[in-house]
Amino acid sequence: MNRKNHLSRRSFTKSLALAPIGLAAASAELGRAAAMPAQAPGSQAPKTPPAQNHRWSAQEAEPFAEPLTFAREKMRPRLQSFALDEVTLEPGPLQKTRDWNRGFIVRIPNDRLLHNFRVNAGLPSSATPLGGWEAPSCELRGHFVGHTMSACGLFYGATHDAEVKAKGDGLVAGIAECQAKLNDNGYVSAFPAEFFGRLDRGEKVWAPFYTLHKIMAGLLDMNTLAGNQQALDVLVKLSGWVDAWTADKTEEHMQQILNTEYGGMNEVLYNLAAVTGNDHWATVGDRFTKKIFFTPLALRRDELKGLHMNTHVPQVIGAARRYELSSDYRFGDVSRFFFETVSQARTYATGGASNDEHWLVQPDHLGIEIHMSPNHQECCCAYNMMKLTRHLYGWNGDERLMAYYERNLLNHRLGTIQPESGHTIYFLSLAPAAWKSPCTEDDSFWCCTGTGVEEYSKLNNTIYYHDDDSLYVNLYFSSQVNWRARGVRLRQTTSFPETDRTMLTVESSPAQPWTLRLRIPAWTTAENTVMLNGKPLEVAGTPGSYLTLTRTWKAGDRVELTMPMRITAEPLSDDPTQQAFLYGPLVLAGQFPKQDLPEDLQHDHGPKIAKALPVDVPRLVAKGADPGEWIKPVPGQSLTFRTVGQAQEVTFKPLNQSWQRFAVYWTVA
Repeated sequence: MNRKNHLSRRSFTKSLALAPIGLAAASAELGRAAAMPAQAPGSQAPKTPPAQNHRWSAQEAEPFAEPLTFAREKMRPRLQSFALDEVTLEPGPLQKTRDWNRGFIVRIPNDRLLHNFRVNAGLPSSATPLGGWEAPSCELRGHFVGHTMSACGLFYGATHDAEVKAKGDGLVAGIAECQAKLNDNGYVSAFPAEFFGRLDRGEKVWAPFYTLHKIMAGLLDMNTLAGNQQALDVLVKLSGWVDAWTADKTEEHMQQILNTEYGGMNEVLYNLAAVTGNDHWATVGDRFTKKIFFTPLALRRDELKGLHMNTHVPQVIGAARRYELSSDYRFGDVSRFFFETVSQARTYATGGASNDEHWLVQPDHLGIEIHMSPNHQECCCAYNMMKLTRHLYGWNGDERLMAYYERNLLNHRLGTIQPESGHTIYFLSLAPAAWKSPCTEDDSFWCCTGTGVEEYSKLNNTIYYHDDDSLYVNLYFSSQVNWRARGVRLRQTTSFPETDRTMLTVESSPAQPWTLRLRIPAWTTAENTVMLNGKPLEVAGTPGSYLTLTRTWKAGDRVELTMPMRITAEPLSDDPTQQAFLYGPLVLAGQFPKQDLPEDLQHDHGPKIAKALPVDVPRLVAKGADPGEWIKPVPGQSLTFRTVGQAQEVTFKPLNQSWQRFAVYWTVA
């Protein structure tokens, strides 16, 4: 969330020269088939245009020059995700994380969440106001209520948890009461409609459409995932207000309005069109097409330097949704190239991107950007990039997209929620001797607190995908999938990533053959093995592809997959002396004592390292080309490693387990 006008910020440096980095898992050819050739760990995907991208001619230099016209012509994705309640989490890191998140959600009383809505509507409220970005003086107030409705909808959709549904239903009812009391053509929010008057006049205001998007998306999620019909009624009325407010704006004036952060207003309106079958809402969504941003992306130009990352990723998610509903290739081109350039040229080893919430440099210059501030990788950005990845993956089943998703999930998302409390952080810093700064119980409510409660309510939604005949196993976490349409039930049992093995057991199956497709991650080796009912298959899976098993399955069939993990180094390509180390897909972090950090430094947006006691983060000396020769497992300690032969030895643990001070990138001689 862009805070530059409301909180103290570092000033940006002048433009700098650059060079390439990329996440090995990132896809450069997003139109290709699912089975991809193996790539060496740390290598980059070839930078060639996606095969299905439209090739623009010189006469088409302005793909969005003309006014947009929406026509529904749904594209057919290659793969589909399962309904949330078709995948059940079993004990393991995902279930544990989800439960921490549930505790945080249900602890926040609804009367406190609704306080600002009621005050704005002129209704009585005796609740103690929340603090932080939900304080009565904050212009973003109300955004977290929208996130909470989404989280309740997602959680109920996955688990049918009645208590969580009741919480979401209570928020919907409270907002409906405020909407009726305001009686303002459907408007409802926690702040007065005059905020939009300021936006219209070009006056300073903190992103009112951003907040409205969160409320609208929360209402839609409560309707589609929790069956709340009142939520759809409130949403349609509120969307009518948005329609009326935007309808009389000239194209030029609306484009000026879109320079103020507006979240995913385009996406939620396209989603409303899909749910209701009323294409007028998609026409309203088209008014939120920021053409100055989309045009260079459609032309395969990276002009992201200086832009606020989390302002723009939701807009691209909206473009992806527009493409799915209309088959308009312009929006598909925008989505593919945006993902390609961010994931290849602007992404750290963890899967995250940006610094100080912005892209501060030209593409391929992370060796410069990483030193510009300690505020790397806003968590909202990782959340939204993962949402975008799911759209793209459904279009083509490219394994590298799932590798990118896995990298973010394991290292960024599972590493930014505090155990037990469920509190989440804002920036995941890569600065030497950084630490994680979780939010407080009732006095933060940052944008990343909001995307966090959503993220950790839907951790089951990407483990499996399917097409008409195949079940894709993408991620290795203990879970069950119930493919109702085919009568297939499959259970996965694993302690990954504590171990490199997983077992898939068929619990029910039709008498007809179907295909099981196992993702063989690029981070494993050619020594991976697959056993079927205790007997090894003759061939190993190719790392970076899917292994296909087609047969008439029967209950009790077992598939056991072993994916050897090893230590690898991933340098920044424009500065190879700066290296991160991974064990399989896990980014490792050097461990340092947290010391006595003052309380205010432990709950800020990011680590203010200059104000903390200094920590000596040593340089490392490579003792051979293979880092596994000098970074060794610690006997008897799971996922713990220690250097050998260094002037100052360092202990490594996975970044997602690091809650002391830590270092991810190292100067390596």
